[in-house]
Amino acid sequence: MGKPVNPPSGGEIENINLKDALEERYLAYALSTIMHRALPDARDGLKPVHRRILHAMRLLKLDPKSAPKKCARIVGDVMGQYHPHGDQSIYDALVRMAQDFAQRYPLADGQGNFGNIDGDGAAAMRYTEAKLTEVARLLLEGIDEDAVDFRETYDQANEEPVVLPAAFPNLLANGSQGIAVGMATSIPPHNAAELCDAALHLISKPNATSEQLMQFVPGPDLPTGGIIVDTLASMAETYSTGRGSFRVRARWHKEDLGRGNWQIVVTEIPYAVPKSRLIEKIAELLQEKKLPLLADVRDESAEDIRVVLEPRAKTVDPIILMESLFKLTELESRIPMNVNVLAGGKVPKVLSLAECLREWLDHRREVLIRRSKFRLAAIDRRLEILGGLLIVYLDLDRVIKIIREEDEPKAELMRVFKLTEVQANAILDTRLRSLRKLEEMELKREQKNLQDEKAKIEELLGSEKIQWKAVATDIKEVRKTFGPDTTLGKRRTTFAEAPDTSDIDFAEAMIEREPITVIVSEKGWVRAMKGHQEDLSSLQFRGDDKLKTAFFAETTSKIIVAANNGRFFTLDASKLPGGRGFGDPIRLMVDLEEGADFIAAFPYKAGSKLLVVSSDGRGFIVPTDEVTANTRKGKQILNLDAPANMVVCTDAKGDHVAVIGENRKLLIFPAKQVPEMTRGKGVRLQRYKDGGVSDAKVFTLKEGLTWKDTSGRTWTVAKEDLRDWMGDRTEAGRLPPKGFPKSNKFGE
Repeated sequence: MGKPVNPPSGGEIENINLKDALEERYLAYALSTIMHRALPDARDGLKPVHRRILHAMRLLKLDPKSAPKKCARIVGDVMGQYHPHGDQSIYDALVRMAQDFAQRYPLADGQGNFGNIDGDGAAAMRYTEAKLTEVARLLLEGIDEDAVDFRETYDQANEEPVVLPAAFPNLLANGSQGIAVGMATSIPPHNAAELCDAALHLISKPNATSEQLMQFVPGPDLPTGGIIVDTLASMAETYSTGRGSFRVRARWHKEDLGRGNWQIVVTEIPYAVPKSRLIEKIAELLQEKKLPLLADVRDESAEDIRVVLEPRAKTVDPIILMESLFKLTELESRIPMNVNVLAGGKVPKVLSLAECLREWLDHRREVLIRRSKFRLAAIDRRLEILGGLLIVYLDLDRVIKIIREEDEPKAELMRVFKLTEVQANAILDTRLRSLRKLEEMELKREQKNLQDEKAKIEELLGSEKIQWKAVATDIKEVRKTFGPDTTLGKRRTTFAEAPDTSDIDFAEAMIEREPITVIVSEKGWVRAMKGHQEDLSSLQFRGDDKLKTAFFAETTSKIIVAANNGRFFTLDASKLPGGRGFGDPIRLMVDLEEGADFIAAFPYKAGSKLLVVSSDGRGFIVPTDEVTANTRKGKQILNLDAPANMVVCTDAKGDHVAVIGENRKLLIFPAKQVPEMTRGKGVRLQRYKDGGVSDAKVFTLKEGLTWKDTSGRTWTVAKEDLRDWMGDRTEAGRLPPKGFPKSNKFGE
């Protein structure tokens, strides 16, 4: 490192704190970004660049009825005279003003390639042409009549409007997006006719709230259509505060292909989502196997949007398919609303719906007053001239004589006829041909008409009521031009309730529903065979392993597995290994502690109940809904005192419980004596001197008690023959009926 360089000597050196210097410069930058770049004016809804483009196009005489000019010419004029920034940023703004999928009411009428909804850019400005649209003409209407203030341009060589007269509710109709410093704005487009209705209501009831105005403006009206699925309450909140968002979904319908086949066709996509990016994202999810219900996506769009979604099978539910797509893709997106605008063109402020319309209405009244005063001044000037001309007609010959003979005819005319200089000039400028008698009649008629008009304008300027009436008449005219029955004014976005999907298990819905047979071996290996297999005699097992249990289920089922440590685990049937090999150990799928083992597996049935019993004779009934667990660790349901284990987990369907101990004593008692709990140790079911529970089952007494013996035969003991074993919970019981298996198990 060299020595620090000393500042040059001589001259005044002012020491400034770095913090102060940075603050001052950053504030200046922030203010300039907020005021002159990123935030729209609340009155005309335009940022400076758009206002300058429209002003320059008007000066180039690019009216809706004239021929368009090259965009390069427009951009050149805007950049050279008004907007000292890059030509590309000006052209980008112009392109956006012409895109009917970006602007609800385009301000420029473009010819050539102005980009598309896929997100492709426009052609270079030397190839494209543009002119103003009818909406832009309304925004500029009256700008020549002193309707708005002008200020000097950046080089003081010209003048530009501070704001446009804005006979169109542009701020909300076209919306706006912008990021300033420390603040941003995002306003979705709305329907102009609805805004006009709300404005008219606001004129008649100035204290109307944003919520009341929602009867006219129910929500945004996006250029790309779509369906808004937000609740009324949340939209009312958004419009009252000026901040919030709207959930917008693509519009779709099911197209029948015959023979039960169908496909989904998407015809409108959410606002500001490029179609190509949307389809790429769906295709990516398809490849990653995250959309198992979808087989393919195709873009068949021409002029209109047509995105085709093919389901994996004709049994798929189209609503569930679309809901899964809405969840994972931009077919549903949130359109933010943050109405951060320059109120009065000066102060950045978040405005509600009512405040936005109030700003526009006050501006319209101001414009009306200024235009009326301008017209009044013009009428006064003309009346002054007409007065002079009419005096002259009284003595034409003398006027001609003065003009012919005097050296200073103007002064002489002013003296003789007591004229003002303006009147004298007008007389001297009059052409000889208009000195005919007929002309005098014309002048008198014109004078009469102008005096009438003057009286009307003076009346208007003197009464606020008449002013608002005039503003309302203008707004009604705009409403007629952009009414709901016109192509441009017809509402494109509709409203709907999103279907209630709270009861749809999406994880389950994403799996195709197929029948399977679940097979669990003695050593705890599990597999799932396709279809419901009745005959399992040909099943192969590893080593000396053999079949423990098999049951029918579906790929969408949940399988509950109970371990002898009182824990329950849940497996997804769709994730079980296939039936070709020996399957996989359940231990690999769940976290089972050392030394513990599985005692039961069965498909989950909502609303059913289970009887759980420990080896020391305690137990209770638990609802199956309580034993399902979402984690590998499972759920502890039966609490055990060592060395006891859980020995029974069986369906609790029936009205009586039969318990048999290792001491071969059988006891039967009513099921209502066993409490229903969600977890715990339970209550004592049978009393023993030594040993514990061997097996238990719940059955319906009327149907009798059944069991299977070692040779597979089923025995049934009728209700009346069970009297000897009937008792109450906690009794010891007595030896079972003849034919009961030596294993002390019910064998079912």
